[in-house]
Amino acid sequence: MKQLDDAVGRYARIELDDVEHRVYFETTGEGDIGLLMQHTAGADGRQWRHVLEDKELQQHFTLVAYDLPYHGKSVPPETDAWWQREYRLTKEFLMSVPITLAAALDLDRPVYMGSSIGGHLAVDLALHFPEKFRGVVGLEASAHTPGGYIDEFYHPEIGNDFKAHVMYGMMAPSSPEAFRRETTWVYSQGAPSVFKGDLYYYSIDHDVRNTAATINTDICSVDILNGEYDWSGTPEAGEELAAMIPGARYRTMAGLGHFPMSENPGKFLAEIKPVLERIIAN
Repeated sequence: MKQLDDAVGRYARIELDDVEHRVYFETTGEGDIGLLMQHTAGADGRQWRHVLEDKELQQHFTLVAYDLPYHGKSVPPETDAWWQREYRLTKEFLMSVPITLAAALDLDRPVYMGSSIGGHLAVDLALHFPEKFRGVVGLEASAHTPGGYIDEFYHPEIGNDFKAHVMYGMMAPSSPEAFRRETTWVYSQGAPSVFKGDLYYYSIDHDVRNTAATINTDICSVDILNGEYDWSGTPEAGEELAAMIPGARYRTMAGLGHFPMSENPGKFLAEIKPVLERIIAN
């Protein structure tokens, strides 16, 4: 029986909006290419734990799964009175995290991959910072997803169980029950205000309907993959988004939902490896 996972956890002190943040990340692999992996709204890097342990990916990449500030082990900054204002995740702040973290870890034009808010972020990075990444992979991504920034996701009479149960319904019914339960377990542990605050970016600050066509995939390749059972980042929305971007590729992941990397890691790895291999080859 294996006694220790390959993943090693560390903290990076990075400056974001003139404030020092202590950002937690886990890493595996010794490949020449960095692979930054962004979790979904209200969660943390534990969603990528199975991907981190894949031996084949470790040969080609230095894999990095991080917790956004205010998420997981990335506790709020001690030099900022963050409690005096509403937590709200903006596009500018979110884009700065993988860019600044990549620089701190000396990752030269890494590949970026994220799901949900992370999938939206993939497109925003390709639009605004194509020279920083050799390729981006957006999971459960859309050009615009209105309607999610609502008070029910941060209300004194509604507990974190509600958020977890909503997320349970966004996964494929065929995904292993243990992994579906683990995904909701992570969701039940987020700080109360964080999920709603993240959805500000997801539903309001992210909108590429009028700008996606300007993305240059000759500089930064773009792959969009949405799960068959995702009713938020639907396959139709993912395909529509990819069609807006000249040279982008789209694929529907059969038998997967909104959290492909955590709800069914084996099936997800079979879907994503050909995509990552193509990015390496190019």
